[in-house]
Amino acid sequence: MAARLVNTIDRLSEGAGALVRWLVLVMVLLGAFNAVARYLGRSIGVQLSSNAFIEAQWYLFSLIFLLGAGYTLKRHGHVCVDVMYAKFAPRTKAWVDLAGTVLLLLPFCVFGIVMAWPTVRNSWSVLEASPDPGGLPRYPIKTVILIAFALLFLQGVAWALRRIEQIRHGRFDEAREEVASL
Repeated sequence: MAARLVNTIDRLSEGAGALVRWLVLVMVLLGAFNAVARYLGRSIGVQLSSNAFIEAQWYLFSLIFLLGAGYTLKRHGHVCVDVMYAKFAPRTKAWVDLAGTVLLLLPFCVFGIVMAWPTVRNSWSVLEASPDPGGLPRYPIKTVILIAFALLFLQGVAWALRRIEQIRHGRFDEAREEVASL
């Protein structure tokens, strides 16, 4: 049961990671367009860009950061204090990972969801939009904050279950493979 849950969560995170890779490409292309349009528009005296394009670039950056968090955790790409951690035995690393996940990561995700909920709810209640002329609606991007914390929470659960399995059965090769696969 736990292995199936971990695999399902991992597939969800991999899907988010694949989406983020495409969003990076779109963001870079949109950023290049915005820069060229701004300078070309000044030269010819025509406004080629808009607030919507500029905000779309900002939204894409937000999506990349928010939706990539769970994927980054799955790939062991999160920030880690390696000064001490690197010297630990594999079993100790698994215990540190488990304790950090249960005591810090999962409560942080719950806190993030609880704190973001009123803002997202209020944004939806008024269908919040950008104050800039021609800007984009704000309520969809604010909703992604909740989704991001939920995805990170789920990946944290998978991470913790994987560490419990390692500690129980003494299988520590998987942790090395996760880092090596980066």
